[in-house]
Amino acid sequence: MPIMTESKGHQHPISLAISDIIGIFGSMGFEVAEGPEAESEYYNFDTLNIPKHHPARDMWDTFWLKSKPTEEDPSTSLGAGKNAKQLLRTHTSPVQVRYMESHKPPFRIIAPGKVYRYEATDATHEAQFYQLEGLVVGKNISLAHLKGTLETFFSKFFGAASTVRMRPSYFPFVEPGVEVDVSCFRCAGEAGKQCSVCKGTGWIEIMGAGLVHPKVLEGAGIDPHEWSGFAFGAGIDRLLVLRHGLPDVRLLYSGDLRVTDQF
Repeated sequence: MPIMTESKGHQHPISLAISDIIGIFGSMGFEVAEGPEAESEYYNFDTLNIPKHHPARDMWDTFWLKSKPTEEDPSTSLGAGKNAKQLLRTHTSPVQVRYMESHKPPFRIIAPGKVYRYEATDATHEAQFYQLEGLVVGKNISLAHLKGTLETFFSKFFGAASTVRMRPSYFPFVEPGVEVDVSCFRCAGEAGKQCSVCKGTGWIEIMGAGLVHPKVLEGAGIDPHEWSGFAFGAGIDRLLVLRHGLPDVRLLYSGDLRVTDQF
């Protein structure tokens, strides 16, 4: 009779990607910060220069949580004047604010974690996914520091020399804000439209970033006249899909062992 062997378990590809990301940024002096997934409206929006009725809130389709009218945020003991209405965080940017409130600059952190958006799912979107946020606060921080940091990260994560380009964009918690493109790690634009990653453009749109808005620094108790910083955010699922050429992000959450056993 054939000998039956038990297959050994292994980490999920998203967990492996997060480990890689932590290792790469760790080599550049970044620490890992964490925060609650059930977040307050105050930290998810208000502290990030997105007050109530601000049109930028339309950028995030939100899962709101039912709570008692007098309930306060248990993780921060928010009092009167601070919005304690609960939601599932739409990004990991609140982790940055919480960290700034309890630490003195200079510092470098990343905040990988799960976030939630109330939106339709398709090959490139999920209602829950993992996001990577990064924050650096120090003296005379500029977009040049951001560019160099991201080029180092992408080169190591994708395993090929990478160049970053920035295009003007808008995010309420940074000023100026930029969309970050990275040079195609598969063809560098030489394969034409046959490249499944960049479609022949040579560039991949990959994240939003910018210099931390002075109002965000000031709200966290940091003097924007003395300190400056940069921040960035990207979907870890998207980074993983790009690196391994997966056709559909939903495969990562399907539970199909034919997918996960390849990693």
